[in-house]
Amino acid sequence: MEEQEYENAMIEAFVNKPEKTFWYQNAFSKFNINGIDSMKWVWSWWAFFGGWAFLLYRKQYIPALVLFFISLVAQFIPFGGLLVAVLAGGFSTYFIYKGYKHKKAEIEANIEDVNARIETMRQVGGYNQWVVWVYAIFVALVFFYIFTAVMATLSQMS
Repeated sequence: MEEQEYENAMIEAFVNKPEKTFWYQNAFSKFNINGIDSMKWVWSWWAFFGGWAFLLYRKQYIPALVLFFISLVAQFIPFGGLLVAVLAGGFSTYFIYKGYKHKKAEIEANIEDVNARIETMRQVGGYNQWVVWVYAIFVALVFFYIFTAVMATLSQMS
């Protein structure tokens, strides 16, 4: 298997969503220039709106935890939440790339067979579907809280 074909197959296995593979292949190619990794701005609306949940969805647990705490602190700064959302939208994909590189290196160090490597990447990569449900419930609770607060305020005014 040719090197670029192998790399594309590994990314496809890691992403585990055929409709998103090309986007991630393109994004990952921007982070590695001639073998040197560097953080670049690659916009993701999912990361902008999802923030830490997007990273959790993509199995990047430590960056998700860090972004969660940064998001909490940012709420006390004027426009801090918006700033964090913009930075998450631009840089979260890089942390997914770093997770991919780490898992790829670990797999390649332990498995010789190319097909077994790709299948292992498919199993350890991918995404957490449960995050979608938890995040949806979280957003629904936030909207419910805002709605009840507004209704309580309106009822006190009348």
